[in-house]
Amino acid sequence: MTTPALKPFSLKLLSLNEALFSVKAFTAAMAALYIAFSMGLPRPFWAMATAYIVSGPLSGAVRSKAVFRVVGTALGCAGAIALVPALADSPEVLTLALGLWVAVCLFISLLDRTPRSYLFMLAGYTIGLIGFPAVTDPSTIFDTGLARVEEILIGILCATVVHSVIFPQSVGPALLGRLDATLRDAERWTREALSRERAPEGAANAQERQKLARDITELRVMATHLPYDTSEVRWMTRAVRAMQDRMAYLLPLTAGIEDRLDALRGQLPAEVSALLADLDRWVGGDDEDVGADRLRAEIARLSPAIGADAGWKEATLLNLLTRLRSLVDIHQDCRDLRAHIRDGKSSLPERLDPLTRRRSRDVFHLDAGMALWSGFAALLGIAVVCAFWIGTGWSSGSTAAMMTAVFCCFFASLDDPAPGIRLFLVFTLLSVPLAAFYLLVVLPSFDSFPMLVLGLAPTFLTLGVFIARPATMGKAMALLMGVVGSLSLLDLGSGDFASFLNSNVAQVVGIATALLVTQLCRSVGAAWSARRLLRAGWSEIAAMTAARSGIPVGSFENRMLDRVGLLSSRLALAGPQQDLAAADAVNDLRVGLNLAELQRARRALGGPAAPHVARLLGAVGQHFRGLSSRRLGTPPAEVLPMMDAALSNLSAEPRSAERDRAVIALAGLRRALFPHLTFTAPESSSESLREPVTA
Repeated sequence: MTTPALKPFSLKLLSLNEALFSVKAFTAAMAALYIAFSMGLPRPFWAMATAYIVSGPLSGAVRSKAVFRVVGTALGCAGAIALVPALADSPEVLTLALGLWVAVCLFISLLDRTPRSYLFMLAGYTIGLIGFPAVTDPSTIFDTGLARVEEILIGILCATVVHSVIFPQSVGPALLGRLDATLRDAERWTREALSRERAPEGAANAQERQKLARDITELRVMATHLPYDTSEVRWMTRAVRAMQDRMAYLLPLTAGIEDRLDALRGQLPAEVSALLADLDRWVGGDDEDVGADRLRAEIARLSPAIGADAGWKEATLLNLLTRLRSLVDIHQDCRDLRAHIRDGKSSLPERLDPLTRRRSRDVFHLDAGMALWSGFAALLGIAVVCAFWIGTGWSSGSTAAMMTAVFCCFFASLDDPAPGIRLFLVFTLLSVPLAAFYLLVVLPSFDSFPMLVLGLAPTFLTLGVFIARPATMGKAMALLMGVVGSLSLLDLGSGDFASFLNSNVAQVVGIATALLVTQLCRSVGAAWSARRLLRAGWSEIAAMTAARSGIPVGSFENRMLDRVGLLSSRLALAGPQQDLAAADAVNDLRVGLNLAELQRARRALGGPAAPHVARLLGAVGQHFRGLSSRRLGTPPAEVLPMMDAALSNLSAEPRSAERDRAVIALAGLRRALFPHLTFTAPESSSESLREPVTA
């Protein structure tokens, strides 16, 4: 894989928010450094580095990150204090135990896709920062661990206070702004779907779906900081999460409505067309006379009764109208929840309160296999460095081991961590001349803390501006950490050229080892990850067809929606791939939703329909098991007669809510699996299938 060209720092004009962030971060760092010096802690510059690491533009995120960092540091410190004395007599076993701790913590962190994962990742590499230097001097482990916790607590406290008191930027308003923008996008897409003159399905439409999925996933992650926020919105956390859950259903629901309108184009009754126009105006807020209750009543009146002679046209029309009813409910719920958040009321209306309690915790796609492999890669890198360190007796080998542990963890959530590690390595090398200038020339001439602050201000205030810019944050942080790491040599009284050179060589060796190990056994391409995501969805759909218990509401939907968002960026990076071009994760989501409905409904069905539905589920499950096993192909032809038989037998059953629910799901499943099938001419009284045609 080729190395991406390094782009210079952007020279765009300084914004007020960037300047404010830089000043606040520098103020917090200097306060932490002063307190650490005053307390006589062994490595005050670690407190300074912590203040920069914890700093962020949103005060709520700073506080949540601070909590996770405190707990993670304490956990890593406790692990080091437990392992080092017990294994002090065997350096080889001790380094292996420390590496295993890092690998296990990294594995756990990758199974949590929220900011909480930072806690476990930090617990992993903290044991490296404390434990590896103690391998050659285990008697100091307790003092080192205690000092490390104190220094980090000082940095966290200073960053939290400064960002919370000085012009704080709350998570709440930013989250609500994103929430409103996402809702507007969903409303616009809904109106396009309802419009009879809407654009045909294409790349632009698919990109809109993927963007909506990404936005909803990002809102979920952002909302995890809300309980730590200072704005009034933090009291509305339940309502915000309920609104996100309702918006998540808009993606498959609107895609399904588009599909049903395509199937029934030219065959819609005039009253249904009028209903679509009314619904379009209601979603856009263009007609105050059209209300949700009126729309629901009209939908109920127009819904066809499924009798013994009903065919796919009637079933598809019933499916469309049921989806339109759900669309009205979801948009009305989102409006009511948004109004509740805006009013800041302490209790929800009785109708909306259950929405905030029906919260699925299992909302993110998790890849245990890749998490395990990432942990193994970290262990391998640490083992390689430690073997060289112990074998050669290198005095700075512990620094190399520390850097390997840190960088194997930092970028492990990426498909290919190598470019990120490589960029950090390059900018760490670029920091060496600046660090040497400070350590060997500037700082030795300063004899007071105010002069030290004045000497550091030009460089760190400038870097703080670039840290505030997402495009340059990684590069600027690498430069800043490289300088701070070298300044920490002053803490140890070893600020001479030989120590400086040896320390920087160890840092480079550690980062380079992490890079090489990552390239050899951990880097994967975007196309590979996209296929893995698709197979995970297909495997879950196959499992749903064989489920014996009820499928939890919300769990599958949220995970598949998350996969749609994850796929969007990977498909863009993968480039033209024949198998990926044909993949449609949104359609897979619709298949799964209809299967879940069919599974829930069939448990209440009796009579001859039940075995036909069971056979259909088995055939669909076999198809998706084949897809997940890399046997790509279209659904087998025998599925169509099974669907016909299931519909015929369902239509013959006595009318009930569960019977209609099964018919609606069956019609949706047919359209999702065979989107090119259509009906005979509308004037024909009998329903039969035609050969597939091009959409």
